[in-house]
Amino acid sequence: MWSYNNTLRYFIEFSYNGKNYFGYQIQPDAISVQEELEKALSTILREEIKTTGAGRTDTGVHAKKIFAHFDTEKELNDELPRRLNSFLPPDISIKRIFKVKDDFHARFDATFRTYEYYISLEKNPFTQESAWQHWKRPLDIDKMNEACKILFEYEDFTSFAKLKTDNKTNICKMYIAKWEQDGAELKFTVSANRFLRNMVRAIVGTMVEIGTGKLKPEDMRKVIEDKNRNAAGTSAPAHGLYLVDVGYEF
Repeated sequence: MWSYNNTLRYFIEFSYNGKNYFGYQIQPDAISVQEELEKALSTILREEIKTTGAGRTDTGVHAKKIFAHFDTEKELNDELPRRLNSFLPPDISIKRIFKVKDDFHARFDATFRTYEYYISLEKNPFTQESAWQHWKRPLDIDKMNEACKILFEYEDFTSFAKLKTDNKTNICKMYIAKWEQDGAELKFTVSANRFLRNMVRAIVGTMVEIGTGKLKPEDMRKVIEDKNRNAAGTSAPAHGLYLVDVGYEF
């Protein structure tokens, strides 16, 4: 299946439903996607494999497209994704595995990350675990999109950062921020060079307060300029959030 060579670096493209996991990154005394992935890789390759992910998602957050890298001396073939999928639980799916330069990094070489957040505007028994059920109060989508434009005026998003983290900087460059409605489904798309822990859910929670009229669109400026997590809204539920893309210059 493989031959031995110098250490090689491989990228994995995969997806997962985050319902049963405490995020991607390994946690003490808590099940994580990384733990399941490394366990399966180590079993098949018969060596201890450590992975580095493109980012760490919060507990309950999903990923439609995410990457990780790992090193091995084995030359891998095209059968590995199928074998891995046989070992992994049903809520983790390997899309492809491919070789990259030995210094290419899943986290630090990412040029952008894109998330989507889903809100159901009607009571829907089929999206209880995949979207925020927000049907009791109407949302003004136009005002929420007004607030989106204000995000592009700033780069310091301390107000949307989880407190007491190891972030060296809270500076992020925003590329996309918009709300779109399709029938009774509302989707928020946001893309930036990097995101802080809990940032997207905090932005969504603040946007919903704008949509319900609790805040005005222009209040977004004060929230950001305060550089205080208490100035922003409550974090939106994790199960409505999906990491959908990570960009690289391969």
